[in-house]
Amino acid sequence: MRGLLIIAASIVTSTTLGVSARHGAAAQAARETKPLVALDNPRVRVYRTTAAGPLTGVEHGPGVVVSIEDSSGVAKAGSAVWVEDAAALSGTSRGSGAIVIVQPRRQGPAAASPADGSKPGDAPFTGMSFKPIFENDRVSVIRARMEVGAREGFHTHGSDTIVVHLSGGEIEDTADGKTVVNRWKRGDVEFEGLGTSHSARNVGGAVDVVLVALKRQ
Repeated sequence: MRGLLIIAASIVTSTTLGVSARHGAAAQAARETKPLVALDNPRVRVYRTTAAGPLTGVEHGPGVVVSIEDSSGVAKAGSAVWVEDAAALSGTSRGSGAIVIVQPRRQGPAAASPADGSKPGDAPFTGMSFKPIFENDRVSVIRARMEVGAREGFHTHGSDTIVVHLSGGEIEDTADGKTVVNRWKRGDVEFEGLGTSHSARNVGGAVDVVLVALKRQ
């Protein structure tokens, strides 16, 4: 009997240690998860992450934090805030939902003058809406929506603009005489450069995005 009790105790201890080890390894992996660099060029660096632990691999400096999904009461999907140091964000301040971090860079020559382009929402459009979220000396942030069949007329961008997709969808894009259909997923990021021109049409379901327009420095 004593021998059986010893064997049983050993099995329980071994199982407990195994579970603890697995939980420990999972927690360590969560702590060490590095955000994905979704976009990196001379004007901006963009990260995508769902990790709730401390951020690693994010540059120190200001940026826009866009919530892609509801986050444990911390933020709602589609909200955006300015932070002075994106690398210092804690799991508590970010919650557990997916986010995109947009960090403007001061370097990078301007490709066009303000007279050469329009701001988001200035081009002729049908079936679209634009709602400002906030603006400062570095960025202008807008929530935008394209309803089914919405169209945006041919226009030239007056700023480098980062498009953060909240819903995903299918958008027909015409530029340089070529038309393509881009299929986006929630959390995808695209860069529309200063001085670039195109027109767009929604050929799928309603599309929700956050637009981060970079100001010249």
